Amino acid sequence: MKCRKETMLLYAVTDRAWTGKQSLMEQTKAALKGGVTCVQLREKELDEEEFLKEAIEMKKLCGSYGIPFFINDSVEIAVKCGADGIHVGQEDMDAGNVRAIVGDEMMIGVSAQTVEQAVAAQEAGADYLGVGAVFNTATKLDACEVSYETLKEICETVSIPVVAIGGISKKNMQELSGSGADGAALVSAIFSAEDIEQECRELRRLAEQTFSI
Repeated sequence: MKCRKETMLLYAVTDRAWTGKQSLMEQTKAALKGGVTCVQLREKELDEEEFLKEAIEMKKLCGSYGIPFFINDSVEIAVKCGADGIHVGQEDMDAGNVRAIVGDEMMIGVSAQTVEQAVAAQEAGADYLGVGAVFNTATKLDACEVSYETLKEICETVSIPVVAIGGISKKNMQELSGSGADGAALVSAIFSAEDIEQECRELRRLAEQTFSI
């Protein structure tokens, strides 16, 4: 499966920091109903058994909406749950090594902050890039900020889809217009919302106005 640009339009990255009134599964369902175009399950604290159980359940949920499901970092969990894709960072496994494990069908996303990293990821077999942080973000405190100019240069240099990530919200999403990015990956802008479904409807409309689809 190769990554379509449309898949990147409104990319939801989970974070259980905002669970409470709703479970992570309920929040994700609301996001799917609101119009997100793919979901990445990001878990840093769960043990492998619980992570896999959650991944299998979320894969089924996303499948019922016809939306691609990605796992963050854990290649093993991605393979075991039959995820549509895996996303790895610069400090994780090289895309070429990931491909050797997951096979040709699974989509591979790679984080990039520079043109050099972006080109290297594409050459190693990445199907899309996550570029950021494009704005200040409290979700990932060690993220380096990527300028609009660098984002634009990356988009002009590579031929695979690019999703912008990091601190993106309704207030600043349209500042990315003209960058060449294919969409926005959002964490807190989605999962901290009081009404996730409605928030995603508004974010989807903004994304369609901001990015070329």
